[in-house]
Amino acid sequence: EGGREEQACGGSEAEDFPESSELEDDTEGLSTRLSGTLSFTSHEEEEEEEEEDGAGGEPGEPPQPTGAAAGAEDGGRCWGRYVGGAGRAPSPRRAGRHPSPGAEWGPAAERPGSSLLTRQLQELWRKSRGSLAPQRLLFEVTSASVVSERSSKYVLYTIYLIRSGRFDKAPATIARRYSDFERLNRRLRCRFGCDMAGVAFPRKRLRRNFTAETIAKRSRAFEQFLSHLHSIAEIRRSPEFLEFFFLQDLRAAQRLTCTGMYREALATWANAYRLQDRLGVCSSGRFLLTLAGLAVCHQELDELGEAHGCCEQALQLLEAQGSHPLLGPFLQAHVHLAWKVGKDKRRSEARLQDLREAGPPLQQQPTLKECLIKEPLE
Repeated sequence: EGGREEQACGGSEAEDFPESSELEDDTEGLSTRLSGTLSFTSHEEEEEEEEEDGAGGEPGEPPQPTGAAAGAEDGGRCWGRYVGGAGRAPSPRRAGRHPSPGAEWGPAAERPGSSLLTRQLQELWRKSRGSLAPQRLLFEVTSASVVSERSSKYVLYTIYLIRSGRFDKAPATIARRYSDFERLNRRLRCRFGCDMAGVAFPRKRLRRNFTAETIAKRSRAFEQFLSHLHSIAEIRRSPEFLEFFFLQDLRAAQRLTCTGMYREALATWANAYRLQDRLGVCSSGRFLLTLAGLAVCHQELDELGEAHGCCEQALQLLEAQGSHPLLGPFLQAHVHLAWKVGKDKRRSEARLQDLREAGPPLQQQPTLKECLIKEPLE
């Protein structure tokens, strides 16, 4: 990546995208970040070395989430619900709050004879709930850390995906470096040239890449960059945009599952589940693979109730499909788990019988775990 830079004279900065420029400075917003909203784990104030991603360095894998799986809210796209442990809460400055319907409003509620006013306010509040603006997806850089490797040094940005007006007990998170954002920007500009014409991207720098001021400015720029991309329907649904968020987690979770590290894999599958839920892609093949990963890891960890719930959600998604490579494995796993936890398995057994009559013997089909391990994630 460093080899592609254009060396500027007199210490000026390199411009890879003439149509893109650093976003306008926001003195107030910058001071807020530097006063504690954004945390830095490096003690270095300034580093005047190579470009922050280093020459020829490949992007590293993000650190694995440490929390367990968490419940993803049903945003109208998901079937069922996956429930697990809790994670970190997002910053309160982005988490929306609504008053309780039963709460009495204002000082007038404390005075005698104010019950009519209170009821009117409560009724107005209840009616307004149905007319609120649609929820937006917010992108918040919550931390940034300077990472040193053998041949390069770079900044790793941790980003929360938060639904506006809702508090997520376990928000979906990603950790990306500048080169990851730059690669996404290049791919989208190649495919969506007209739509990307008005999207700003923070330019490269030859110096001062690791100062708190530069990191804070880039953090705000990346938030606005992702928000702008998400606001464009064609880009929001594109594979390039979606895979930027969850493909790394899927690859890491598959690798951990193959090596038998089920607890670590479970946390990574769960974060991939939350990411796809926030992005509204809960009916894709990747989402079914994520449910398979969750079911396998829960079963290997003897958490049979959670594994059964994942299979049920997958079968609901597959309800309208006559055939799918994962249908047989999910049905077999569901029958086995339903017998273990004492749940009704007659419907799954009937669907299995239909598959036997319509296709090859089920004994020749791979198990859910075998499907998960063999699935290529390009």
